[in-house]
Parts: sequence; C-alpha cells; structure tokens
Amino acid sequence: MSKDTVTHNLLLGGNGKQTVFMDAAMANRHGMVAGATGTGKTVTLQILAENFSQIGVPVFLADVKGDVSGVGKPAKPHPKIDERIATIGIEGYEMQPSPVVFWDLFGKKGHPIRTTVSEMGPLLLSNLLELNEIQTGILYSCFKIADDEGMLLLDLKDLRSMLIWMGDNRAQLKTEYGNISTASIGAIQRGLLVLEEQGAEFLLGEPAIELEDLMSQDFSGRGVINILDASKLIQTSPKLYATFLLWLLAELFESLPEVGDAEKPTFVMFFDEAHLLFDDAPKVLIDKIEQVVRLIRSKGVGIYFISQSPLDVPEEILGQLGLKIQHALRAFTPKDQKAVRVVANTFRTNPKLDTGNIITELGVGEALVSTLNKKGVPSQVERVLIRPPESRIGPMNATERKEQLKRSPYRGRYDKSVDRESAYEMLVARAAKVAAEEEKVAAEEARRELEEQKAKQAERTTKRRSTRQTPTEAFIKSAARSIGSSLGRRMIRGVLGSLFKG
Repeated sequence: MSKDTVTHNLLLGGNGKQTVFMDAAMANRHGMVAGATGTGKTVTLQILAENFSQIGVPVFLADVKGDVSGVGKPAKPHPKIDERIATIGIEGYEMQPSPVVFWDLFGKKGHPIRTTVSEMGPLLLSNLLELNEIQTGILYSCFKIADDEGMLLLDLKDLRSMLIWMGDNRAQLKTEYGNISTASIGAIQRGLLVLEEQGAEFLLGEPAIELEDLMSQDFSGRGVINILDASKLIQTSPKLYATFLLWLLAELFESLPEVGDAEKPTFVMFFDEAHLLFDDAPKVLIDKIEQVVRLIRSKGVGIYFISQSPLDVPEEILGQLGLKIQHALRAFTPKDQKAVRVVANTFRTNPKLDTGNIITELGVGEALVSTLNKKGVPSQVERVLIRPPESRIGPMNATERKEQLKRSPYRGRYDKSVDRESAYEMLVARAAKVAAEEEKVAAEEARRELEEQKAKQAERTTKRRSTRQTPTEAFIKSAARSIGSSLGRRMIRGVLGSLFKG
C-alpha cells in the first residue's frame, strides 16, 4: 500500500490480517491514548504526531519525560523494526525525521513560551491559585478594575501592584465593585509568591507566544511538530503545566475561525498526563473545558489526551473522543479489575474479541484500537500492533538539541523578555504624581506657616519696642521712687501729668 493512496489516512498499525487507519477528516473528533506505564504510549504519541506532520498538519505536544524529542531525527535500523514492518505489512516505510521546534517554559531546552496575566484570565488563575469563592470574586474584580482603568496586566508584578492599589482604595471602590477584603487580597498575594517560586514568573510576561508560530509548516509542506519540554515543569508545578495547556486550548478556541468539515485538521494538540488537567479543578472550570472540547472541533482542532486510564478524563469529555487507543492495563486489585471492565465497555464490541481480558494481556507496543468512519460511527475494536515510527525512538542528546535550536526559525524572537508599560508602571507613575501633589501641598502649607511665624515675630518685636524706656521716662521714674512725701508725689504727678499730656 503506497503512501500516495493514503495521503489523508493515518496508519496506526495492524495485526497481520488487516491494517488499521484513522481517517484524517475525523481527526478533529479528538482521541485518547491510555495504558499503564511502560506499555508504549509514548511511541504511539510519536507515530500520531508523525502522521499528522506528514499530511501538513501542525502539532503541539507536551513532552513530560523528554522522550519524544527523537521525532526530529531519523529512525535507526533495528531487527525488531523490520519484524514489525513485515508483520503489519507496511509498504513504503522510510526512516526520516519530522520538522520540530522546541519550547521550554524556563528557556533552557527550547524557546521560552509565555502568555500574559490578562490573556490567562481570572478563571484559570483562580484555579491555579486554588482560591475560594470569595477570593475568586476579588480576583475577578481586579481584572475588571484593570480593564476599566485601562491598565494592562502582563506579569506578576502588575497583578501584585493592582491588588495593593485595590486594598489601599477599597473604600472608594466598594460602591461599584463590592466589598474588597484585605484578608482575601493577602491570601491571593501569598498564592502569587508560591507561584513565583514554582516558575510562573517565566510563563507570565512578554513577548507572548503568537499562535501562528505554533501552526506553521516547513518548506516541504510538512506540519511542524512543536514540542514543549515539560520534564522540569511537571516536577516543579504540575498545576502550572495543566493551566498553561488549558490556556492554549482556550486561546485557540477564541482565536481560530470556523472551518466546518475539512479533509484534515487545522491543528492538533496532545496533552500528556491528562489527569492533571482535571485533578481538583472546580466544576465551573471542567464545564468550560467540556464546552471548549465539544465546540473547538468546528475550528479544525483535534485534541488527544494521554493518560494511564480513560477514567482520568471526565465522562462528559470521554464521550466526545472518537479515536481510542488502549494499551495494557494492570489489574492487581479489585479496584483495578473494576476499572478494566469499565474501560472495556467504552469500546464498540467486537464479537471476536474478549476486550476485558485482552486489555490485561496486551504486550508492549500492542493496543486495542477503535476509530471513526467517514460517517462518524465508531468502528469495532481491533487488537493491533502499533506501527514503528519513522523517526528515532528516544530523546535527542544535548548537542543535537542545541543544533536544532540554532536552526529554529524563531531563534531570537522569544529569547529575551520585554517589560513594557503596564499596570505596575502606571500605578507607580500615578503614586509618584500623587506624592508630588502631596509634597506641593505640604510645601505650600509650610510656606504659609513660616510666613505666619514671621508675622507673629514681627508683631512681638514691635510690642517690645513700644514698651522700651526713653532717658526722660527713666529719670522721672527714678525721681518718683526717690520722693517719699505725698506732696512730692502729687507734684510729680502734676509735672508728670503736664509732661505726659504735653
């Protein structure tokens, strides 16, 4: 079977009797790759990304273990690969690399990838900060006030300064925005400090990622595979990892136009460790995710969840997934056995297969697969060997990754952070203006007080001068003290009277 005849059909694998393809036109109906650790999920993720790239569909995937980077290098010959090719009956197999671009939140193993606080929005941030209902309300008010005041919230210092300003002006803001509790503001601020320690300061800022840069093709028309190295992020802050992926999903939903039914997707995303997207998430957020997953397929976006069990994904979302690839599950406990039965019931029954038992018997690189036909109807489940990737299994080494980054079309575009005028700078300028006005008023008051003091001093000086004795007055007083008789006192008075009157 030549590749020319299956341009828009993605080969998943086979069992020696038949090959299993996914119709690319159904790829925006989403999918799930599940299985226990070590059963082959990473390689399945790799061959799916390869398939989409080969038909010109850009891919974004999160690499939580650092194992997928080998997709950018050609496969190495191996007897087991030859054996599987022969068993499945693959024609035209070619060892070749796929075009890749590396991204890394911390900027170490790929280009930095950022978004702004404003773009992240209060719903995702409140979930990331694990805020209660009252604190979430305060955060919503913070965004609303920033919008009303024309202030951009780009990074963490913008958000912190905005919260401080709200606390200082809560009395004036109360009428329009409701009560603003200083205790709630303090709780949010403490949460922001924790996020900063976990690396959120690297994610929240500028230059923010342009979606177009994640949706490109190379010179030959192959879709570029964008790999987010999340090996450090998943250890530092799993919740931050999940929040970023949810933001990217929401951003695509809000930005892309409707495309209707197309021959292939516009863009495909793979969410590894999918359970992190939903763990401890409030119902309002899960409802939003469910809504986006349901509606984003009309934008031509396919979403693929990778996790140990399909039960890690909420039932409302699981029911929307068209492609199901189930690697082996282990059933050592009654709880595990129950989970296996539930998972088996998610497939369309094949009378030739005992799905429940097979799930626990599957070997590495083997899976139960169900796809959608052109009418959107799930196919009967089949037991298949997953085809070998045409790219290398395993990661690139540090030197190879460095060379890949040097050749990246985005080299230098996102490497240096930018700090343009936003809420922090505007509030600092506003505070400086208020301080200058207060200083001016204080200086005017000091000047008036000084003038009043000078006036009082002048008045006291005048009074002292008016009571100072002249030589004549001193003589008369001295004479009066020296005259003891009443006659003398009267004369003096007369004299004094005539002198004083004169």
